[in-house]
Amino acid sequence: MKRNRLKIAIQGKGRLSDSSVELLSSLGLKFQPNGRNSLVQCQNFPLDILFIRDDDIPEYVNRCVADFGIVGENVFREKKCSVKIVKKLNFGSCSLIIAVPKISGIKSLNELENKIIATSYPQILSKYLKENGVKSSALKLKGSVELAPLVGLADAVCDITKTGQTLREHGLVTIAKIMDSQAVLIESPNQNSYKSNFYKLWKS
Repeated sequence: MKRNRLKIAIQGKGRLSDSSVELLSSLGLKFQPNGRNSLVQCQNFPLDILFIRDDDIPEYVNRCVADFGIVGENVFREKKCSVKIVKKLNFGSCSLIIAVPKISGIKSLNELENKIIATSYPQILSKYLKENGVKSSALKLKGSVELAPLVGLADAVCDITKTGQTLREHGLVTIAKIMDSQAVLIESPNQNSYKSNFYKLWKS
């Protein structure tokens, strides 16, 4: 599918949103803040910016609705899309970890055998547990993951953390790190003659 304009999908709200906008502006692209609009056109380059949910970005790019996307590597890995990462962007750094209540006394991953782990990343977690020979259940939650052990819904959590402050506030301690993550630029397999010009912006 060929188009006269490129499309890039970025997070509409959340921890990567402002930094993604700043990055595109730093490339010399001129556009209005998204406000209530989920699609904004650049004024000086054939590029449309889609402001959408972060976990939808890989699918937009995978299905060639967007030519590029800026998304957290953790989200990209969870979606298991076939598109490629073309650049790591050096912002939005965090780690995907497994944490348990401090009062539980659990010190190692093996002690989570037959336990329930609440997470928004069941695919990554299940793969990690299998690689480490631990049979635990991944309980998928959309949000408020840290609350799950406090109310007896789960024995542990698998979630992203940057400073560890939220974990400490909920009485949780890290026992394993699955991966480090940062914002990445991903590209669709869609052929578009403007892609080469977009890459030139990064080198100018």
